[in-house]
Amino acid sequence: MSVQLVSGDDPVLVAEAVARIVKEALGDEDRSLALEQLDEISLRDPDGGWRLAPLVDAAQTEPFLTSRRVVVGRHLARFSGKGHCDELVRLVEALPATTYLVLVWERGVDPVMGGRLPAVPKALATAVKSAGGASLNVTPPRGKSDAHKWLRSQLEQSGLHFEPAAVAAIDDLVGADHGNIVGLLRTLEGALGSGATVTAGDVAVYGGDPGSVVPWELDDAIDRGDITEALKVLHRLLPSRHPLQLLAALGGRYQRMLRLDGAGAADEHQAAEFLGMKGSTFPARKILGQTRRLGSERVARAIRLLADADLALRGTVDWPDELVMEVLVARLAALSAR
Repeated sequence: MSVQLVSGDDPVLVAEAVARIVKEALGDEDRSLALEQLDEISLRDPDGGWRLAPLVDAAQTEPFLTSRRVVVGRHLARFSGKGHCDELVRLVEALPATTYLVLVWERGVDPVMGGRLPAVPKALATAVKSAGGASLNVTPPRGKSDAHKWLRSQLEQSGLHFEPAAVAAIDDLVGADHGNIVGLLRTLEGALGSGATVTAGDVAVYGGDPGSVVPWELDDAIDRGDITEALKVLHRLLPSRHPLQLLAALGGRYQRMLRLDGAGAADEHQAAEFLGMKGSTFPARKILGQTRRLGSERVARAIRLLADADLALRGTVDWPDELVMEVLVARLAALSAR
């Protein structure tokens, strides 16, 4: 198989799937030489439109000092218009044997694409299948019953074992924010070790209560754009909290901002209702306020920074975990300072 099509409307789940596929496709190849990733910035036309030519050129380039190239095309839902994917279809049909192509059908963020994710064009899906490739849709099901089944399938694939009470606790914790399961599982795996049995108590310790966020001092410092203070708070937290736990909590907070962006919540009460947050509406007010201050593009940028940090903590860069978190927190705070 030399081509894979990934589609989905949850950026965390999409990033997780792409990271796994890329890792498997690279094998022992040197990542710096074999991998090329192009997002919508790379596909931007000088005249303001969008073009597939850079992705096509990258996929047709011969490998250098490696046996193959892995080429990833992101934000391809930009090309959902009639005939806009024809060039991509032709590429898949004549893909060089030395290229492993990963096509990611997801929303763009420059500017943010609103509404429902456009369907993958039939011609593209057919071309991928005819080329011996595979299609993976990571969008969670909408129905409550199917969503529960989906969540349990994610737990079964994690390499951890879950007591029944832990499954129920995770179900309550994740709620409608399906992307949160990625960070939570990474936290549990990092803290307990692969193959461990997870209890409801573990979920409470490493996942927090529904709607919880990282300690408010770190939230507030990041929201103010105070990089120095945010790093000080981070260093106070790290001795007692696993980096993956902090990453999951930060990710959950920005996921909520992403859900609120464009939702039309008029006040904190509507925001809390939309996010499914119970009790005090104060946390919802803070999240809504920060969503409005950042705006769509910077919220989307924060999601990408969190996805990059998740990959870095899993070994894609040779950095200590503390440095990964320092860079992430500094960059998140810098977004708020603009």
